[in-house]
Amino acid sequence: MGTVKNFEDLEIWKISRELINLIYSDFRKCKDFTFKDQITRAGISSMNNISEGFYRNSDAEFRHFLNISKGSAGEIKSMYYIAEDQKYILPEAADDRRKLAQRLINANGSLMKYLKSSI
Repeated sequence: MGTVKNFEDLEIWKISRELINLIYSDFRKCKDFTFKDQITRAGISSMNNISEGFYRNSDAEFRHFLNISKGSAGEIKSMYYIAEDQKYILPEAADDRRKLAQRLINANGSLMKYLKSSI
């Protein structure tokens, strides 16, 4: 894995942290508790699977957890369409969040590819 000693040093973890903080901020006052719970869980899942996978015993296990994180980021991206359609958030903000979620998806994929090639 190179010189990275802690998950906090990973760019993907930093992106996921930024995204979950935006989710909390965007939906703090949202009264649709089912929606709010689901998008918050997806954000937490994305961030925590990166950190959990980092401390696993192999690159293969880490890739597995990154794949889960990637899927959760996809869920977040989709849910921001719902948020926009239901007018929980402005379209510009929803688009920004979807772009950040896509950045996280891409970064997860890149790290997974790197880990697979370093076997």
